[in-house]
Amino acid sequence: MVERSKRIELRVTADELRQIHERMQEAGISSLTAYMIRMALHGYVIVMDFSDLKEVLRLLQISGNNLNQYAKKANETGSIYHEDIEELRTNQKEILQEMRKVLDRLTTIM
Repeated sequence: MVERSKRIELRVTADELRQIHERMQEAGISSLTAYMIRMALHGYVIVMDFSDLKEVLRLLQISGNNLNQYAKKANETGSIYHEDIEELRTNQKEILQEMRKVLDRLTTIM
């Protein structure tokens, strides 16, 4: 661990301190020192919410499972059903829609 021997004093208002603590919590940083050093050296902390990505992964898993079931059915019966193909298309559209949401949010951060 790095030994820090230099001290910096900083005065803030009660409201500024409250805001700093809120941002620390949002960033998942519990140490005021670590947060202040990170902000001073890097200028910003990016907080990302991955709930949209988790939804995309869930939809991909469902779509993959469905595709495997359709392939098994096609191998057993020798044919593919129109309804199955339409369901796959619907799933793909839903996945693409979720991916667009994720990309839109990422572009606002960067």
